[in-house]
Amino acid sequence: MWTKEFWLQTLERTIRTVAQSLIALIGTNTVQITDLDWKQMLLASATAGVLTVLTCIVATGVGDKGTPSLVKESK
Repeated sequence: MWTKEFWLQTLERTIRTVAQSLIALIGTNTVQITDLDWKQMLLASATAGVLTVLTCIVATGVGDKGTPSLVKESK
């Protein structure tokens, strides 16, 4: 958890999660894009990002040591 590699992997996972949840929220609306509640959608996506970071931190004790992965790499 204390390495640059861990935080780069965590950042990648967080960016993906935020983007995916924002896309999912946009896709659930049947209104014009200008009518979307962007503030609420961004807050929900940011919350998903925070949960991803927390999951990555917890995963350091589960998967490969020093990585945010929940699975161990087979060797």
